[in-house]
Amino acid sequence: MLSQGLRPLKDIMEFLMANVGYARVSSREQSLDVQLDKLLEFKCEKIFKEKLSGADDRRPKLEECLTYVREGDTLFVTNLDRLARSTLHLCKISAELEAKKVKLHVINQNIDTGTSCGRLLFNMLGVIAEFEKEISAERQAAGIKRARALGKYKGGSYALDRKKRQELCARRESGVLIRVLMKDYGISKACVYRYLKLSKT
Repeated sequence: MLSQGLRPLKDIMEFLMANVGYARVSSREQSLDVQLDKLLEFKCEKIFKEKLSGADDRRPKLEECLTYVREGDTLFVTNLDRLARSTLHLCKISAELEAKKVKLHVINQNIDTGTSCGRLLFNMLGVIAEFEKEISAERQAAGIKRARALGKYKGGSYALDRKKRQELCARRESGVLIRVLMKDYGISKACVYRYLKLSKT
């Protein structure tokens, strides 16, 4: 009797879970048809479509998609490069989805974070992303050192004064999103990361 009473609840929960798709191409001339066909094969009930370059930081439809998905949903994309512009960006998206208890399924690479293997892969990607960031920082530091030795490095001026930079770093540590900091201080993403990096040196 108890199992019979729980069954309708399980059916309701399964009904509330949705398959959501995200498709992107790099230019308005390209077609989304191939991606859309694959997403429909996986019964995606709602699909967010975007036509923007992979290097473009602005992805309003992706932001809308990440806001739309809720606990129990699965987000489907055809390829990893359709979703994220870098390994670090991919890991941030994955962390956001994990926090919302939303699974990610990458069709062509057969990656599903609803499985232990899928979660392991994303943990590995996180390590790779951190490694890439450290290598990039080392190269930048080496380049500045060489430029200084040749007398060609003059440094750069700060868009924010010291107090504002400290405030920015404190807000980031408290969990404020990068895009929010960019908007509030009227600076680029590169500047935000530059200030965050300088605060640790």
